[in-house]
Amino acid sequence: MNAAPSDPRSDRDLLETLSELRWNRFHTVVVLLFGLGWALDAFEVTLIGNVLGALRQHFGLGAYAMSFILAAWFAGLMLGASGFGLLSDRFGRRRVFLASLVLYGVATLATAFAPDFASLIALRLIAGIGVGAEYSAINAAIAELMPRKSRGRASALVLNFWPVGSFVAAMLAWLVLSALPPDIGWRVVFGLGGMIALSAAWFRRYLPESPRWLIAAGRGDEARAVIAGIEAGLTDIRPAMVAPLHHRVRREAGQFATLVRDYPGRLALGALLDFAEASGYYGLFAFLPIVVLPALDLPADRLPVFYLVGSVGALIGGFAAAFLLDRLGRSVTVAGFYLATAAGLVGFAAITGMGAGAIMVGFALVNLLATGSWIAAYPTFSELFPTPLRSTGIGASVAIGRIGAAMSPFLVGYVGARSMQAALIMLAGFWTLGAIAILIWRWGGGVEARGLGLELIDGVVQNG
Repeated sequence: MNAAPSDPRSDRDLLETLSELRWNRFHTVVVLLFGLGWALDAFEVTLIGNVLGALRQHFGLGAYAMSFILAAWFAGLMLGASGFGLLSDRFGRRRVFLASLVLYGVATLATAFAPDFASLIALRLIAGIGVGAEYSAINAAIAELMPRKSRGRASALVLNFWPVGSFVAAMLAWLVLSALPPDIGWRVVFGLGGMIALSAAWFRRYLPESPRWLIAAGRGDEARAVIAGIEAGLTDIRPAMVAPLHHRVRREAGQFATLVRDYPGRLALGALLDFAEASGYYGLFAFLPIVVLPALDLPADRLPVFYLVGSVGALIGGFAAAFLLDRLGRSVTVAGFYLATAAGLVGFAAITGMGAGAIMVGFALVNLLATGSWIAAYPTFSELFPTPLRSTGIGASVAIGRIGAAMSPFLVGYVGARSMQAALIMLAGFWTLGAIAILIWRWGGGVEARGLGLELIDGVVQNG
């Protein structure tokens, strides 16, 4: 599509048009293609949990060595989210959300051929960087492309592809590990995951750059072309995206320094919500292979069944969050899910002595609440950052959150070796922290963004 310099609308009019558009085929395709990538990210994250038992047998690993696999992954997420968040704000969303899938697809495919434990750790780190890049670019792009009245629901629907990917990963791992020897099965699973990710990157090339980012970068004619294509319901607006790398958003100060100086409240909220959910969510998933599997003496091929059941619960929780965000509002939905997750973990602790069946049911219920929590949280803090700093803000929040994610498996392993119940109550504390953060934000005068255009949100929250 060519630029449309004859369009008389000002930049402000263009942004208002983008916010007020009716939902059309373009928006549906964006949700599906972003969601497909998010499902593959979930596939990758869940995959490592499903094959940890096989990896433990193959490499002769103890509980702490398995924690290092998870920690390398979370360190990669932290590096990818923070580093690629900066790049996404400087050079555009599209370059990053294409590169992220390629990077992690190649690393995942290479994991299938890892000759030793050190190589496995290095490749998990690289794959984590690719997924971390997804966190910042995808959440920024989906917020900036959707109409204001359905922004929360659309963002949550994209994120809800996560439990779909988790379910597919658990199913694939279960089938492959049951049919093949463990030494071969885990390699096949990683190889399939890498090839699927690279295939998804090919389809994502049809998605356009964010018009809001283009306007911030001074590329108004390209933004007009993209918005005209969105209005027409087109699903291939790629020619408008071709531009030299030197076209970027310019700013006088460092992006992160600007966030800290001008938007400390928004950054603190995003960091606390992400720290709470990442510590609690990934700690919950580390609980099964690190604590439950050894305690119950379950074979490695039984673990995917737990994840299959948990993924069903997660899907229900994600759809509930998508339904509630644009109806009850951001603050009520996030606080309600975080508090319910904390209470659910306390209840889960009370039934851990009832055997594998009770643990499976408890895990599914807690996963339902935990998934609803983080799916509600991401759209909530993503839309609070101004467009020139949105990916940086998301990336910084996620990076801080990954500190908790990297720490949590070690804490779960240490505490859980002494008491399953104590490990779960510790995780409940993380979710309580997130609930307190969103309540302080709202009671302290923080904006409720439901139904507001992104530019209006930026004007409402002047004091960070």
